[in-house]
Amino acid sequence: MKNIKIINSFKYAIEGIKSSLKTERNLKIHFVFMILVIICGIIFKISLLEWLICISLFALVISAELFNTAIEITVDLAMPKINPKAKLAKDISAGAVLVTAFLSAIIGLIIFIPKLIALIK
Repeated sequence: MKNIKIINSFKYAIEGIKSSLKTERNLKIHFVFMILVIICGIIFKISLLEWLICISLFALVISAELFNTAIEITVDLAMPKINPKAKLAKDISAGAVLVTAFLSAIIGLIIFIPKLIALIK
């Protein structure tokens, strides 16, 4: 019985990711960038540590976007009418995604710019 509950938990989580990918434009954008970084990582033969950093940042950004989506949906359910505090909650959760994405971009540039410069030389 416990195994069925665990399996169902994974199924529900995967369904949530799939549903978000179908409906959330920004999540699609994050996935596209993730794929581009993976391709660049393969081309530039990044180190194991660099892969671990990139994979951790993928998880951080995708998780932040999923949390943001869940918060926005919950706020919309709780406050169907326009409310300044509801807007603030949604803006703050979107801001959290922006911070994680910006951090990831900076770290990505730190990893890949030296490799690009070495390739050009």
